[in-house]
Amino acid sequence: MSMFESLGRFGTAIKHAHNRNRSVRALNSLPPEIQNDIGWPVSPRNDPQVTLSALLLGSAR
Repeated sequence: MSMFESLGRFGTAIKHAHNRNRSVRALNSLPPEIQNDIGWPVSPRNDPQVTLSALLLGSAR
């Protein structure tokens, strides 16, 4: 396995992880009613860690 193949696989893994995290953030930003309708577990809205993250980073993670 060459170094470039390893780098390509690493880059692909990072891209897939980024896309997966972006999808999760999009689903978590939906209203709880819609999350229930599609079978997504409702994200905690009252979690102090989420509130702190939103204040410090501008968006919940």
